[in-house]
Amino acid sequence: MVNRDIDQPSQGKTSVQRRSEQTAKVISTAIWQETASKNNPYLAESCRCHGYDILELMQSCRYVDVLYLLFRGELPDARSAEMFEQLHIAVMNPGVRHPAVRACCNAATSRSDASNILPIGLSVLGGEHLGAAEVEQSMRFLQSSCGSNVDQIMEQYFLSKADKRPAEGDCHPVPGFGSHFGSIEPMACQYAQALTNLRGAGRYLKWGSQLVDAMLPYNFAWLMPGLVAACLLDLGFNPRAGAGLYQMLSAPGLLAHALEYAHKPFNSLPFADDSQYRVETNDECV
Repeated sequence: MVNRDIDQPSQGKTSVQRRSEQTAKVISTAIWQETASKNNPYLAESCRCHGYDILELMQSCRYVDVLYLLFRGELPDARSAEMFEQLHIAVMNPGVRHPAVRACCNAATSRSDASNILPIGLSVLGGEHLGAAEVEQSMRFLQSSCGSNVDQIMEQYFLSKADKRPAEGDCHPVPGFGSHFGSIEPMACQYAQALTNLRGAGRYLKWGSQLVDAMLPYNFAWLMPGLVAACLLDLGFNPRAGAGLYQMLSAPGLLAHALEYAHKPFNSLPFADDSQYRVETNDECV
């Protein structure tokens, strides 16, 4: 391991210095414990997740319970388990209007390797517009703003920018809240109502709902990244985990739609017709 700190002696040569830090001898984790096999120390004979035997978890727990355990270090109570499970259902398919789903479908019809299709969609889903990056940003906004006076938040982020709203396209005055295709997103609002009625709904989801009530007259409301952000915060997840969790929870829908198109021709998807393209000659290229 070398440190490429560059000293520039008079002769112009690069000086390369060796780092003094020593790397770890073994991987250390508080999440997972493996007992080595008696016959082969490179293989595990038993596994525990935060102290729980994985075979016992298979017999006695639901998937959402173990997923929560994996990230949070403890099994969820009944309220958190209910919230986490219903959030899974709401988020599992972004729908064919989402760019990430369309990316997967395009990859599938182009006969991309099956192992590449989901990563293509997840990379699109990682973006700042209705993607994982917006979930993380929304979680940070909620952490800093939750509990504040809603009227003050509206004045700071919404009313002061009302005259700057673009004539076309979406406007997200704060991450996770705004317009979708120029209007309020109905399904996000319906999901929010259902999740807010659960016993596990906490301060972030409830405060976010108050904020949405104030912004509705301006044609702004919940966006899916904002709703996911509020739920994950109420469940105890941090913003960096939120970005990856949103991708993971949405992956089933991306893969399902891709498989649906895997044996269809490329023209089974909508593309702009020839009149929308311009072919430039070499003289026009700079």
